[in-house]
Amino acid sequence: LPVKKKPRTFYSAEQLEELERMFQEDHYPDNEKRREIAAVVGVTPQRVLVWFQNRRAKWRKLQKLGIKGNRKYPASSA
Repeated sequence: LPVKKKPRTFYSAEQLEELERMFQEDHYPDNEKRREIAAVVGVTPQRVLVWFQNRRAKWRKLQKLGIKGNRKYPASSA
């Protein structure tokens, strides 16, 4: 039996803005904080959990690329 995937969640600009704001405050919200965020944003706490997991992965990737980029192309003082 194939496992049924949940349908993709599409976020409005306002929801994304709120999620990003919360991410800037705390990259690892606890269960209670996720419930609060879910209530404000209007999605389930599980969706908030997944969004934060994906956002942390993106953040780590950008950090890694930034560090590599700085070594590869050092900023000139000219």
